[in-house]
Amino acid sequence: MNKFIHTYQSDIIYSGVVITSVVVLYILTRVLYNWLNKRRKEILPGAPIRPIVLIKHILTLLWLVLGAIALSFTFIDLDREALLKDYFKLFSYLGVVSVVTIIAVMVSNLWFNYKISEKIENKQDPTNFKFLRYIGVFIVGFIGVLLFLYAFPSLREVTQTAIGGAGILTLIVGFAAQEALANVTGGLFIIAFKPFKIGDRVLVSDTMVGTVVDITLRHTVIRNFENKMIVIPNAIINKEKLINFDLDEHKICERIEIGISYDSDIDLAKQIMQEECENHPLIYDNRSPFDRQNDVPLVKTALTALNDFSITIRAWAWARNYQDSFSLKCDVLESIKKRFDREGIEIPYPYRTIVMKK
Repeated sequence: MNKFIHTYQSDIIYSGVVITSVVVLYILTRVLYNWLNKRRKEILPGAPIRPIVLIKHILTLLWLVLGAIALSFTFIDLDREALLKDYFKLFSYLGVVSVVTIIAVMVSNLWFNYKISEKIENKQDPTNFKFLRYIGVFIVGFIGVLLFLYAFPSLREVTQTAIGGAGILTLIVGFAAQEALANVTGGLFIIAFKPFKIGDRVLVSDTMVGTVVDITLRHTVIRNFENKMIVIPNAIINKEKLINFDLDEHKICERIEIGISYDSDIDLAKQIMQEECENHPLIYDNRSPFDRQNDVPLVKTALTALNDFSITIRAWAWARNYQDSFSLKCDVLESIKKRFDREGIEIPYPYRTIVMKK
């Protein structure tokens, strides 16, 4: 036993140093993880923990792999020592690139989130920072992937071409397809020309009405009034004719139309519609000082159509915003119907005259 220890004394000491180093690095990784997690809860309680967990796993795996390679030096001949050194450098490089990339993505994402929160607190538009966050995180991650691939000789030429910029357009068009490129371009146009921004209430179609909650590189997300998320590709929403209820002025004119029978009193119907609209608490006075001085009515009513079996009476009622206008219309339609019933104003069913011929 003493002879064995004496013969392999240097190898035993070397192995002990390697194992001890791996254990110490593992303990330090755990300490670093606990410290980062504690700081995250204190400073940024809403920040995700997944990047920190991923860094811990990568470092733990890196120490184990490097320790195994280092221990292998005691069992191989001199001819393979150069190969192990190359493996040691390769895994060290990959581990460092992976950790730095994750940290860079996490920091850039946190910085953009901070700027977005700052804009919201100051009641400013955060749309640009929300959109640029996706671009910034993508660029950082893309550079990290290129540096990762650069470590492999067979992929080094492709990586150098992509870094040089000559192959980026080809990669986008060839692999991401024209539709994906159109969505990215559409997102850039939305940010540049601002037909709408985050927080605006928009109407894309009768089934797509809601508040814009996010604008990404690919799509725009709208939360409708049923709290459902509508995801619309940027290329499509750029082609649509949409209504932005929050662009410039928020006030809106709601047209309330009801058909009455030809036998009903038109003046009484107009008076009832005007009174019910004016008495509603959500009505908005959009008259100018000149109009008020000349007693222009708050709600204008008029006969707008003579139909086959009814007469259409319309009232123009103003509200402060789209949400108020919708509530006002629902309430006023109900109150007008009840007043019509009491005052004898008929809302007719369709009439058809049938002529019998021999």
